[in-house]
Amino acid sequence: MPKTYERREFLAGLLNFPPATMLLGLVGPVKLLAADGGDEYDPTEHYYAMGIRVEECIGCGKCVQACKLENDVPDEPFYFRTWVERYIVYTDGDVQVDSPNGGMDGFPPVADETFPPVAAGKEILRTFFVPKLCNHCDNPPCVQVCPVGATFKSQDGVVLVDEDYCIGCRYCIQACPYGARFLDPRTHTANKCTFCYHRITKGLLPACVEVCPTQARVFGEIGDRSTPLNRMLRMSHLEVLKPHMNTDPKVYYTALDGEVR
Repeated sequence: MPKTYERREFLAGLLNFPPATMLLGLVGPVKLLAADGGDEYDPTEHYYAMGIRVEECIGCGKCVQACKLENDVPDEPFYFRTWVERYIVYTDGDVQVDSPNGGMDGFPPVADETFPPVAAGKEILRTFFVPKLCNHCDNPPCVQVCPVGATFKSQDGVVLVDEDYCIGCRYCIQACPYGARFLDPRTHTANKCTFCYHRITKGLLPACVEVCPTQARVFGEIGDRSTPLNRMLRMSHLEVLKPHMNTDPKVYYTALDGEVR
C-alpha cells in the first residue's frame, strides 16, 4: 500500500488526539494509542462494518442528531452523513418515501385523515423506517473515480476523505450509488460518514450507534472475532442496498423490504 495511505490513516485516526502525539516521519506499520492509553491501535487487526435492524428502527431521529453534533455537519437540512427514510406502502401498491429534515426531528403521523394520501381514500398497508449512510464498500466506486486519491479505503475497511487532497471536483459524489456524499459548503471538499473514525480508533462506538434507544444499529468487526455484529451476520437473514451495483457494501440490513430503493 502506498505510504501516503498509511500517513492519511494515521492523521485520520489522530483526529482528536493532542498535538504532541502527531509525530510525523513514522516508518513501518501505523499504530495509534488505544482509548485506555495502553495497547496500541493497529488498523491491520480490525475490519469494520455496521448492521441495521430495520424492524427495530422507530424513526426517532436521535442518530441523525448525534451525527450532526459529533461530526460538525452543517446545520442546513440537506447536509447529512446519516439520515432516516420512512416508507409508506399502500394497498394499491403505491409507495411513498419521505425524510423531513433527514428524519432528524422525527416524522409526522400518517394514520389520520389529515395525511394527504389517506385523505384521498388510500389505505396504508405498512410503514417502516430505513436508516441510511455511507456503505463503506469493499469495492467503492468513489475511490475509483477520485482523480487525486483524496478518497481512499483504510486498512480497517473504512472509506475516508483526505480534505488536504480533495479538490472539490464532485466526481465521488456523482459516483456514489447511495447518495451518501455531499460537498461541504465551508471547505468545498467532499464530506460523508466515516463510522466516526476518530471514535472507533479509540475503542468507542459511532455516535449514531451509541444513542440509538432500540439498538437498531449494530457496529463492530467482521471476521473471526466473536462480536455482536458477527453474531448478527450468522443468525440473521441480511441484505444490502443495491446489490446489483457490485460495490460489496459493509452496511447490512435485516428485514429489508423489497420496496426499499
